[in-house]
Amino acid sequence: MLNSKIPAGNLEKKWEDYKGHCKLVNPANKRKLEVIVVGTGLAGASAAASLGELGYKVKAFCFQDSPRRAHSIAAQGGINAAKNYQNDGDSVFRLFYDTIKGGDYRAREANVHRLAEVSVNIIDQCVAQGVPFAREYGGLLSNRSFGGTQVQRTFYAAGQTGQQLLIGAYQALERQVALGNVKMYSRHEMLEVVKIDGKARGIIARDLVSGNLEKHFGHAVLLCTGGYGNVFYLSTNAMGSNVTAAWKAHRQGALFSNPCFTQIHPTCIPVSGDHQSKLTLMSESLRNDGRIWVPKNLNETRKAVDIPEEERDYYLERRYPAFGNLVPRDVASRAAKERCDAGYGVGTSKQAVYLDYAAAILRYGKIEAGKQGLENVSQEAIIAMGKEVVKEKYGNLFDMYAKITGEDPYEVPMRIYPAVHYTMGGLWVDYELQTTVPGLYALGEANFSEHGANRLGASALMQGLADGYFVIPYTIGNYLADEIYSKGVDTNHPAFEEAEKTVRERIEKLMSIKGTQTVESFHKRLGKIIWDKCGMARNAEGLKQAIAEVQALKKEFWSDVRIPGEINEMNPELDKANRVADFIELGELMCIDALNRNESCGGHFREEYQTEDGEALRDDENFMYVASWEFKGEHNWELHKEELKYEVIKPSQRNYK
Repeated sequence: MLNSKIPAGNLEKKWEDYKGHCKLVNPANKRKLEVIVVGTGLAGASAAASLGELGYKVKAFCFQDSPRRAHSIAAQGGINAAKNYQNDGDSVFRLFYDTIKGGDYRAREANVHRLAEVSVNIIDQCVAQGVPFAREYGGLLSNRSFGGTQVQRTFYAAGQTGQQLLIGAYQALERQVALGNVKMYSRHEMLEVVKIDGKARGIIARDLVSGNLEKHFGHAVLLCTGGYGNVFYLSTNAMGSNVTAAWKAHRQGALFSNPCFTQIHPTCIPVSGDHQSKLTLMSESLRNDGRIWVPKNLNETRKAVDIPEEERDYYLERRYPAFGNLVPRDVASRAAKERCDAGYGVGTSKQAVYLDYAAAILRYGKIEAGKQGLENVSQEAIIAMGKEVVKEKYGNLFDMYAKITGEDPYEVPMRIYPAVHYTMGGLWVDYELQTTVPGLYALGEANFSEHGANRLGASALMQGLADGYFVIPYTIGNYLADEIYSKGVDTNHPAFEEAEKTVRERIEKLMSIKGTQTVESFHKRLGKIIWDKCGMARNAEGLKQAIAEVQALKKEFWSDVRIPGEINEMNPELDKANRVADFIELGELMCIDALNRNESCGGHFREEYQTEDGEALRDDENFMYVASWEFKGEHNWELHKEELKYEVIKPSQRNYK
């Protein structure tokens, strides 16, 4: 039976009571305890910096050449916090409610409420670090709206919020490195968790420059390694983003929860051909002011600017008048797919819809003219002033679109289409962020905890920093307080030797295959299977086919992959092969999980389970649980269910109309 360790008492008091009663470690003892942090994005960098500041001996690992290259840097739009600076009715409870509802009632109340509570501290922390959030004319921090909400609670730094937040966390991390509290291992990839007497006691890491394997001891191990969106091959994730660290933990006994809950982001630059290996996100913040539409006529051939207003279908505004273009991501993505599938798509591929800024440019231009006291202003002057305002808000995003597509989004509507962006599934964790392996923790996107079946925009940065700065410093102490009697384990211990042997043998096996097909070709084929049959829409027949196809692909991979180069050298193809092998196994579990969940909820849309107007149809009676899978061997998993109990919010059919 899974024990989520949710504290007793009223929801709004749980976290406060927990902090008041959890065990503490005194400063002298903290200096004797070693903590390993794998991953240095927002969750990892903030956790390593915070634990180093507290006095623990921290080792931090990243496979990039610098912590600043973590994928958190790619986040564009903003970070949510219940500050209510706009005085528009926001509150901790409303952020909590929006997150539960946005996740289609498949997240834990206690964890989500804690996230909403600490969100307000994150902004203060980041401002103190010097993060340059956007400000109003008078100097107050500015906010904008994101999907699934009717308030403005998203703080932002132009279109590069993730980068600015990561620089803040990075400088806090580097301070601890300079003080000697954190030892940084860049260009190192974790390839195994070491367990002794059932507890996580270290990792095996590979130096990606020399190819050497290294053994590292820790009293606790924190996995802050992000999501697994690259299982689809084409995604908005960085090319190096992978599931390997989490998957190694899974194979060592950590349950993997809700792997089929993947997020398809509605505003991405469409696929342009088979040559692509990555997709580009256009921030959800663009839905603040942009209007999404398709032509009303089937197979329209005219240019967007030549289609009159009355022949445009602003389908989100039509279908969801209360939220309009700011519906949650899963709803907006499915609506775009439905229009394109029905033949109303635009562009040469017909797999795109328009995101139009013409109305916003006019609106802002008129406001600017009013501010300057100008009368009888020409349309051209109004448009010019409007473009300047839009440039100030979204300039880097518009520039990025222009560079990639060769089109000027100030003059013509952008073309967008949904793409894989985030994964709500991940390692199962309890209230303390500990997995089912004692001493092994998962933070940020690597865990399943806060977002249910669909994450709201601007909540990923919030969760990563909440876990690293404000949650793990308390919860890890509750575990490590009992570890002060445990002396460090020598890395010549048999468990370390055995783990290192396992990793070495797997690498040697991969290199010995000497087949005919590239790692990339296998990854591409896997991505197509998962996207076609476990993507934006799934059905039982397709999922059964996908499981068989992935199993066959795995067999083919382990008999015919070709990896050039040597083991004891810098070998990116070998690194990639290790990761793709894990993606193949994960892909099978994703399809098993999707097949098991006979309902539609959030990003998991089973075609057999939908309302008359095409919305997700949940089955709360049979599927109000977290599906957590235990690895039992080749193609074999056992399901464990954690029931979700809603004491404060009453689950209902989501309605954004």
